[in-house]
Amino acid sequence: MNAVGNYAIVTAAYWGFTLTDGALRMLVLLHFFTLGFTPFQLAFLFVLYELFGVITNLVGGWIGARFGLRSTLHGGLTLQIAALGMLALLDPAWPLAASIAYVVAAQGLAGIAKDLTKMSAKTAIKVVVPGGAHGTLFRWVALLTGSKNALKGVGYFLGGLLLATLGFGGALGAMAGALAVVLLASVTLLSGDLGKTKDKAPFSEILSKSRPINILSAARLFLFAARDVWFVVGVPIFAYDVLGWSFVQVGTFLALWVIGYGFVQAAAPTVIRRSPDGLAREVPMARLWAFVLAAIPVGIWAALAAGAEPQASIVIGLGLFGIAFAINSAVHSYLILAYSDADKAALNVGFYYMANAAGRLVGSLLSGLSYQLGGLGACLATASVFVLASALIALGLPKTRPPPVGDRLTVEP
Repeated sequence: MNAVGNYAIVTAAYWGFTLTDGALRMLVLLHFFTLGFTPFQLAFLFVLYELFGVITNLVGGWIGARFGLRSTLHGGLTLQIAALGMLALLDPAWPLAASIAYVVAAQGLAGIAKDLTKMSAKTAIKVVVPGGAHGTLFRWVALLTGSKNALKGVGYFLGGLLLATLGFGGALGAMAGALAVVLLASVTLLSGDLGKTKDKAPFSEILSKSRPINILSAARLFLFAARDVWFVVGVPIFAYDVLGWSFVQVGTFLALWVIGYGFVQAAAPTVIRRSPDGLAREVPMARLWAFVLAAIPVGIWAALAAGAEPQASIVIGLGLFGIAFAINSAVHSYLILAYSDADKAALNVGFYYMANAAGRLVGSLLSGLSYQLGGLGACLATASVFVLASALIALGLPKTRPPPVGDRLTVEP
């Protein structure tokens, strides 16, 4: 099978995985909140999920470059099935401490699985798209990222629905079975060494040596910390506990938010001004949209503080946040590939998504802590600080790509 055919299989498998990833987050969050977990305890359940994501992205890029993306994709799918199976065996009669430790461990496996599959799908684009085809690269990245987030949104809805209809264990069993079918199809159909480098990359190359990639990764860390500081615990628990929404309503709202966010990401190439070299206009737009995004959490927080109707403030404010965030994220996802050589794509994407996972880890922990200390307003205030930091860091992104020297990217002075 040719590279495009293999890419289609990788993408389809990633889509199937994404549905279970979104549903699992909603299942865990809502199920354990009904069992009496505090906001910070809920956030703690995701610690290993995000921490192992940091480690996986750092090491996974090297594994993908050395052994091919087939190994990382199938490893991710297998670990997700194992994580779902572990959680399905959870016994409600276990002591609280044992239950927390067990769930955190299972979520750790899910975190490894998530970032192995994501790194595989994102890197496959760089391998397939011809060098210099910047417009095609941007469109493909935006389409994959947008469709992934739309499906993750469907997963949030699916998680709330399955929890309400099949219960916690039944929902997990159904998802594990469906994902096993996806894994079997991928093992059967996917062939070749997609993404495998010609030269064996030394393990020392897992840390980026490129200034543009380091700057972009730092901006990405703060960008995703800003999202997850309200997204992981703050808004779902606020909607359920304060606004009185049901499981299905909470899942539906987050699903619609992520689906809309995914459609905006897919449409980002029509919004961003393009340049022949793929950077001269794209980088300034990345900076501009970062500052636009920074103003939105402040506006939501100010509306709530002024006594505006909470439900309308949240729905409208987060809708605007989703639009600006989606464009930021899409441009970042394009730039990481635009700054990379094809042979270094897996290593650079792994490093970049390591920073992404680190941001999610920080945001997840502070989401529970901020909400417990100061409610949703504290979550939004923290998000504002993080987005502003991301915007300021993005000012350092260069508008030209440093030329490769040998098999390494040069470090700009």
